[in-house]
Amino acid sequence: MSNQPALIKLRALKKTYTRGDESLTVLSGFDLDIPEGSFEALMGPSGSGKTTLLNIIAGLDRPTSGTLEVAGERIDSLSESALAKWRARNIGFIFQSYNLIPVLTALENVELPLLLTNLDAAERKKRAETALRVVGLEHRMGHYPKQLSGGQEQRVAIARALVNDPKLFVADEPTGDLDRQSADEILALLEKLNKEFNKTIVMVTHDPAAAERASITRRLNKGALE
Repeated sequence: MSNQPALIKLRALKKTYTRGDESLTVLSGFDLDIPEGSFEALMGPSGSGKTTLLNIIAGLDRPTSGTLEVAGERIDSLSESALAKWRARNIGFIFQSYNLIPVLTALENVELPLLLTNLDAAERKKRAETALRVVGLEHRMGHYPKQLSGGQEQRVAIARALVNDPKLFVADEPTGDLDRQSADEILALLEKLNKEFNKTIVMVTHDPAAAERASITRRLNKGALE
């Protein structure tokens, strides 16, 4: 993996939150390269800056200082509207809560991000069906979230993240709400996306069994990489 070009390049990345006269440094100004095609786990105690780092890499938050290049673009200097378009093209989000819309079927939930593209209805449906097949839910396309197990809901969420064919998946505690068997199935699916589809994955987790699936585990402590 190390001979692959870096998909993510952070230089002197710092994040400080200010409330009144007090400032809290969450990320302490470090460098990090993540190669294309890698599967990396971020671990560390609560408050160590893991989710903040993930959100900055995904363009959901901005660094206070330092530079950030992801998928060939300096995203720290993009406007909000350019950043939103960049996220839609490049990032697949997988969260602990599945964020599915209850009144939409699995297929309609997966198709949702494609409504922002200029694809026609037939092409949107075809892509959503393909994404659900990849996650093993072709037999559940017409089911609503309440008719699915937690593990199946997370698969729908992963299919929704996959449907735009993003370069990078960011996963924040993707197995946090699941029993061990369902968690293992989701981790196996992430491994498949990484190995068979060459998707780069950065995953925040507290679960050592989840971190074991990653090719690299990085540890944060008090805003610094150990």
